[in-house]
Order: sequence, then C-alpha cells, then structure tokens
Amino acid sequence: MSKYKEKYLAGYLARLFLRNPLTMILGIALISLGVVALSLMPREEDPQISISGGVVIVSMPGASAAEIEQMVVRPLERRIKEIKGVEHIYGVASDNVGIVNVMYYIGENREASNLKLYDKVMQNMDQMPEGATTPLVRPFDIDIDIPILSIAFYAKTAQSVDNVALYKRVDAFRNSLGNVPNVAKTEIKGEHKEQFNIEIDLSRLAGYHLSLDQITASLKSLTASSPEVKNRTQEGKLVVFGVKNALENIKDIQNLIVANYGGSVVYLKDIATVHLGDDIQNKKSAQISYKQGESFTPLQDQVTLSVSKLKGSNAVVIADDVVKRLEASKGALAKEGIGYSVTRNYGERANEAVNELVFHLLISIVIIALLLIFILGWREGLIVTLTVPAILAITIFIAYMSGQTINRITLFAFLLSLGLLVDDAIVVIENIHRHLHSKDAHDKEMDELLIEATDEIGAPTNLATIAIILTMVPMAFVGQMMGEFMKPIPLNVPVAMLASLLIAYIFTPFLAKKFLKKPTHTKGENDAEI
Repeated sequence: MSKYKEKYLAGYLARLFLRNPLTMILGIALISLGVVALSLMPREEDPQISISGGVVIVSMPGASAAEIEQMVVRPLERRIKEIKGVEHIYGVASDNVGIVNVMYYIGENREASNLKLYDKVMQNMDQMPEGATTPLVRPFDIDIDIPILSIAFYAKTAQSVDNVALYKRVDAFRNSLGNVPNVAKTEIKGEHKEQFNIEIDLSRLAGYHLSLDQITASLKSLTASSPEVKNRTQEGKLVVFGVKNALENIKDIQNLIVANYGGSVVYLKDIATVHLGDDIQNKKSAQISYKQGESFTPLQDQVTLSVSKLKGSNAVVIADDVVKRLEASKGALAKEGIGYSVTRNYGERANEAVNELVFHLLISIVIIALLLIFILGWREGLIVTLTVPAILAITIFIAYMSGQTINRITLFAFLLSLGLLVDDAIVVIENIHRHLHSKDAHDKEMDELLIEATDEIGAPTNLATIAIILTMVPMAFVGQMMGEFMKPIPLNVPVAMLASLLIAYIFTPFLAKKFLKKPTHTKGENDAEI
C-alpha cells in the first residue's frame, strides 16, 4: 500500500500532528493561554483612541486683550502652524493673559506631538514681547485627564463635620491611594482648604492713614522671608541652631507689624480681625443630593475625589482596588460623620460590557454548534465546534501580547469573524467525510486517507482565507476618529482567520481520527457501486 505524498502545507501539518502525542497537549496549552490572556487583558468599555493636543499659556501683566492678541496670540499661532500634524489652533486673548489651544490629527503619536509643541514654543522665546512671562506648555493627556472613578464625600449632618475637616479627611484618603498600582492622577474638586482670613476694617485703616497696598506689601514680605527651620529635633540630637516658625497661630498673625504711625508701630490686630477658617474667597463648590428612605435630601456641599489610570492598565482592577479601600474606611468615616457615594465607576461599566459580550459570544458558539450538528452530523459538527475555542484562544493571546485591551470593539471583531472561523474546518471535515465514503476507502489506511483529504483542499482553502483577510486590511487605513475606533477589527480578524487555517490543518484530522471511522460496506453494496 503506497504512502501518500503531500503537496501543500495542509498535508505537511496534518502528517506532522496526526500521530504526535503532543497534539493534545498543544490544544490544551492553547486554550489555557487564551483563558489566562482573557483574565489578564485590561478591560475597557471602548477602545483607547490616540488624541493629542495641548495648551500654551502666556501672561503679560498690564496688557490689554488687543495687545495680547497682536503681540502674543497671533505670533504663537503662526509658529505652531509650522508643526506637522496640527489640525486646529484656537487662540484666546484677554486682559493680562493669552491662551493658544492646539489639537493634532487623531492618531498622531501623543508623546512626539507634545515634544514638538514644546520645542516650537521654546525655539521662539526670543520673539516674545518684553514683559511676557515664560510660556506654560501643558499637554492634553486623555489617558489620565478622564477619571475612571469619582467618589462624592459629604457630611451626614450639618453639625457632624465642617468643610475644612471634610477636605482634610478626603485628602488623607487620597494620600492612602499612593501605593495603588497604575493609578495615574487623583484630583479633589469642591474642596475648601484651611487658611487664616484677615478682614480689614476700612475705617481703622483710614484712621492710621494707611492703604491696602501697604498692608498687602507687608504681608507679602513676611511670607517671603518666613523661616522654615524648626526647633524640633529627634531625641538625643544636639540643636546647634534653631529658629521658631514665624506664623503658627492666630496670635502670631495679629501681632504682625504692618506700619509705623506717629512714632508707634501699627499691628495687624489694630486694623483687622483675624480668624482661622476656610478659603472664603473660593467661590467654587460642588453639591449633592442623595436618596434617604423614600425622599431625597436637600442639596448640600460635597467634595469629589476623582481617580485616573495609566494608559493600557486594567480599569476594572484599579477601580475594584480603590473601592475596597474605601469600604475598609467606611466605619472610620461614619464615626467622623462623613458619608460617600460612588458617582462614577468606569471599571464596573467596562466589566459589565465585556462580560455581556463574552456571554453573547458563548451563545453564538452554542448556536453554531447546534447548526453544525444538525447539518453535518453530531460527530462532524462536534469536531468543528471543538476547533473554535482554540482559534479564539490564539487570537486573544496575540491581542494581549500586542498590548491591546479587551473592549466592545475587540469582542465585536471576534463576533464578526466567528462565522468565518469555522469555514476552514468545515471544508476539511467535509472532504474527509467524502474520502471516508468513497469506493476505495477500505483499501487505504485511515492515516493516509486523512492526510490526503486534508492536503487535497489545501490550495483553494489557503486562497479563500487570504481573500477574506485582504477584505479586512483596507479598514486599517481608515483615518480620523472612525479609523481609531474600528482599529481592533483589522487587527484581530486577520489573526483569527490565520489561526483558523492552521487549526483546521492541525486539529481537524487529529480529531477526525479520534471520532470518525470508515463505514463498513457489504459485498453487494460495493458491487452495486461499481
């Protein structure tokens, strides 16, 4: 009995893995890698889109808006237009300050764009008008500027905690998040910080023939020259030189000498009232109303803590870590009369979206399996169905290794390609079925028959798969927002198609050898066929 000589890659792979004891181990390893990659891949609701831009701020004290526009904003706009990749420039001129907002084309490298903007501004520093400050170049970073978690803290009762104590407690909790992995930035909004408030009596000020400018200058000179060396030291250490802090309490502020009138010194307490409170000049505040029983509470002040993540990190893991730390502090916060409410949890939303699509993906696989079993037969249908998890596992693992995140579009790419993934395996199993039921099947060894059946359709199957891949490639060249949003499709569908081709050549003959048998023919049946 002659041995079949394979012609294409399909036949070579079929022969290599048909009797190899490592084939089963390879299948288990591929599926295990896919499961691990699925659990480790960063989860997001939507794919990350590369958006780059920045803002240039230049202050020029005493200049009018028209002067700022002509001498600062317009020259900056002309120079920034020289940067390649800039799509829009928006200049804003107002008294004393000019602002230029820069937006690059979507898809431009963010780090390179920020560097080009900074270099261009610094190269033209000599053209800045006299009196203008050094430009402040602040890049726009969408990865950390948009928070994944927002927590509103509030006083349970009006008497339980004041605004300053609430801010200090929230700030302490924010500091405790410093060791949470992949946390990029934490911000507090609606806070009121502690400060000394000085309320000047204008009638007393006039009585001493003083002006507000004199008082302001005295206070500024004091804060600029206040010593920072303390007379506190560790036990057992020798203090060679120590200076007490100049300002430690209200009394220190009240006894500040602000002027000399009629040969006598004028203290701050002579013309002003000093008290310790919050920053009353801060008019910004945030309020919250939450459900208590069957009704909502009246609006009250709150402090919001927002948490952002690093690019490419798992929003689900970070949000869960912060929420667990928050729940661990719930008892301590309650004792202090502080309540909280999680107003935004991007990690929870992303996890729900991914889990829902994974569930739908499993449902689709079950539907395809039932359809294949009904049309091909339960053995052939089972063989084709068993190849799907291995194909998806390879695709997910490669996506994880290439730094992608799992999101709605990534899973949509898997759902889109799911119907195409079984094509190669169906073609192979159908040709194997045909060879098993041919007249001369009983004259051939099972292994040679499987190899020949797989190799026979190698060329047309390769061509059909490449044709499908080529239809997806042009999508990778779509620009702007849509191109960035749909990028997971041209990245993952071709990978899934190539994986399905290799899996069909490797595992379909192997599984056919395990599940299928050559039909038995009686002599009469063979004669009738002849």
